[in-house]
Amino acid sequence: MVLEKLNQAEIVSLLGGIYEHSPWVAEILFTQGITSQDNDLYFLADRMKKIVDASSEKIKLSLLQAHPELAGKLAISGNLTKDSTAEQASAGLDQCSKEEFAEFSKLNFEYTKKFGHPFIIAVKDLTRAGILTSFKERINNGNQTEFETAITEVHKIAFLRLKAL
Repeated sequence: MVLEKLNQAEIVSLLGGIYEHSPWVAEILFTQGITSQDNDLYFLADRMKKIVDASSEKIKLSLLQAHPELAGKLAISGNLTKDSTAEQASAGLDQCSKEEFAEFSKLNFEYTKKFGHPFIIAVKDLTRAGILTSFKERINNGNQTEFETAITEVHKIAFLRLKAL
């Protein structure tokens, strides 16, 4: 697909879900201008990353808050985006035991209460046990460290989604 030939609606339709429930990233990308360079995965990913990084802390927090909990209520009810469903299933989060689900639920609650957004990690190539270990470690981070870590993870997820496109 040749991105520079697409109109705004097509760009937003194609790239609007790269950052979870945040089509504004694709909208800004379009308004900044699409060139043939944007057909390169790494160039496009970097441009989208820079748009997010240049946004205010409030907008970044909204971006983090747009992400679902891991093995959370939306996953159980089947209300995740197609991308989030596939990502969580790839790590086996759709096959949690009762004990694992209880642990995820407890950690999700504590983490969101502490940081104001859900725990975010790029789950590709991770196991449930590895995710839980990271969860338990990161919940002890300070607010700024965890905010920056979560944004970094969001960028990893966005890159993987672009790559899959």
